[in-house]
Amino acid sequence: MPLSTPLLAALENLGRKKAGQEVDWINIADARALTDLGLAQRTPAGWIITAAGAAALDARSAAPSSPPPADRH
Repeated sequence: MPLSTPLLAALENLGRKKAGQEVDWINIADARALTDLGLAQRTPAGWIITAAGAAALDARSAAPSSPPPADRH
């Protein structure tokens, strides 16, 4: 499922937060949208990335950014 630029940025921030890095603020509307998609969760400590959200980030980083050129033989 392709994410909009703001949702992807929020998900990346949550991933960095889980890794213990400093992060920018996360827009509440974006965090709620990620929650609706099952990619984030609201806890008493704040928004956190879910296993599905982490998997989505992993899949995105593993996928090539553009298709390889066609083999012309």
